[in-house]
Amino acid sequence: MKCSLSTGGTHSVWICANLLKTERDVTGWSTDKLKELLLGLRVEGPEGSCEVTDVPKLDGEASINNRKGKLIYFYEWNVKATWTGTSKTGIKYKGNIEVPNLSDENDMDDLDISVSLCKDEPNTTLTELMKKEGAKKVRAALGSYVDHLKSEFTQGMILPTANGVASKPQPTQTKVKVDKTQIGSSVSAPSPSTGVKIPTCKFSLKETFLTSPDELYRTFINQDMVQAFTHTAAVVDGDKGGKFQLLEGSVNGEFLELVPDEKIVMKWRFKTWPCEHYATITLNMKDRGNETELKVECKGVPTVEEDRTKEGWKRHYFEAIKQTFGFGARLY
Repeated sequence: MKCSLSTGGTHSVWICANLLKTERDVTGWSTDKLKELLLGLRVEGPEGSCEVTDVPKLDGEASINNRKGKLIYFYEWNVKATWTGTSKTGIKYKGNIEVPNLSDENDMDDLDISVSLCKDEPNTTLTELMKKEGAKKVRAALGSYVDHLKSEFTQGMILPTANGVASKPQPTQTKVKVDKTQIGSSVSAPSPSTGVKIPTCKFSLKETFLTSPDELYRTFINQDMVQAFTHTAAVVDGDKGGKFQLLEGSVNGEFLELVPDEKIVMKWRFKTWPCEHYATITLNMKDRGNETELKVECKGVPTVEEDRTKEGWKRHYFEAIKQTFGFGARLY
């Protein structure tokens, strides 16, 4: 089996004849999410109140693997937090919380949640409040972390294989919300007329992707790959004369010329542009050894839409493709 490796930061992609395998390091994201969920947790009782005020230590790692279309989540953490209790009379106490075994191998009910007072603190009934009610909230917060881990990264990690589509989880009825700017916010109402001349401009963009020209070419014409990096349903007929529609209808067009692994010419438009007005977009791919240089030439873009279109291609194509498939060093 012939394989090649593309790497981008902590996100690696093995491309083989019959397999596309991805791995994403989500340790940084996990650290931020755990702190977000734990800080400010509060419980109250007849004795007073307790609140998690600091998370000074998070030792561990987390990653997600896509193996033949199956997502595998790995995480292992030793969590240490600080809580502050305030009695009804206003006396403050400090204590610690430790969870040494937050791991994909343990169920939430199996977590060891240790609650204690700091050294030299006098005994207080607030400790029992934290051990009973506080521990419940900590357990729930850690369970929420696992839920977020599995939901926030699912779409970006399910990728089609080289010869087909990897199996996916059953779709839910909830639609993924797209940034209301889509590839940019609407700046003018679409004209109801056709054939009206409008000022247009042309420009070019250049970007480098850490992958082969054939894989980058396929990213633009394969419906499943388009749906992966746009995170929404799309219609893409990847043949000459084939139509495409993506980002919930915000963008549509037609493939005018296809030169495998080298060139794609399309007519392309935002739905907010004047009716039936299309720009001509040409994608040229050049093999630069371990990477591919993509030059995007845009002609016929309404002048007032130039900045929006540039920003849209950078954000919703270049950055989204790199984030989803690991074709670049930046992850967003």
